[in-house]
Amino acid sequence: MRVPGTAFALTLLAVSAVSVAVVIAIGFAVGLTNRSDAPIAVEPFERAGIRNVVTFHEGFYSGSAPQGDAGFDSLRALGIKTILSVDGAPPDLARIEARAMRSVHVPLGYDGFDDVTKAQLVRAVRDLPRPLYLHCHHGIHRSAGAAAAIAISLEWLTHEEAHARMKLSGTSLAYEGLWKCVARAQPMRAAQIDEASANFPSVTPPDSFVASMVAIDEAFDRVKALDRSAWTTPAGHSGAEGVSNAARLADLFRVVGDPTPSARLDVQAMIQVRLWIESSAASAVLLERALERADFATASRVMTDLKSRCTECHSKYRD
Repeated sequence: MRVPGTAFALTLLAVSAVSVAVVIAIGFAVGLTNRSDAPIAVEPFERAGIRNVVTFHEGFYSGSAPQGDAGFDSLRALGIKTILSVDGAPPDLARIEARAMRSVHVPLGYDGFDDVTKAQLVRAVRDLPRPLYLHCHHGIHRSAGAAAAIAISLEWLTHEEAHARMKLSGTSLAYEGLWKCVARAQPMRAAQIDEASANFPSVTPPDSFVASMVAIDEAFDRVKALDRSAWTTPAGHSGAEGVSNAARLADLFRVVGDPTPSARLDVQAMIQVRLWIESSAASAVLLERALERADFATASRVMTDLKSRCTECHSKYRD
């Protein structure tokens, strides 16, 4: 004999189960959880003109600077709407705007970033159209560090998950400043983020030639202090400072502009200075790589070459 009450109860349970499933599905669809749906073990990928691309959240990528039309076309194929550069070099606005994407340029150093800059980056990623592509030059150190701090601040990743993404990006442990910035990052309230600057420059003009050369001298002096101590750690210097300053040297040499013509700098002289700068940039990259793998013999040879080139240039055109 059929029991009406039992049939009604079974029907009610079935309807309830369906309702719960619908609620859960809707919850995920509208993003009721603040955690990333992307898996932890996201493998880096490449496309034409971009490398070291790692997903830090749905629609939020870190990678290398796009190279030529191919790189920007690859970003467009990924659906990128905003390109956020933390590299020192000015963005290629012509190629970005030709593809109806937005450019934001907030240069960062290899030694990390302060809380004001971090908050501005967080606001940019929260407020600007996504998918968003965050890049430095190689997409290994600065962009990954910035992306990790942003993802933690927006509660997209835990510290452990953010560290895992940085390791996937290839971020060296030698860049202590970047890792410390990520370690200090904490979830930010909406009101905190709202206090950050919403002035997102499409391009930040590089420093003048003189200012860039002063910065190069300062970074070079710190590396020379380590060189003089046979790459041990002199007082007041961290063990990773050599790597960080070598990376900064390479970045500064790469983006420094041309000097202003003068009585000592005619056209031919400016060509020579430019060649010295370019060869010094290449040497600084070799120095950075040697220090990363603790190959101090190679680092010393590169330093000898760099010092000789700088001395010759200064004696002719500065001193």
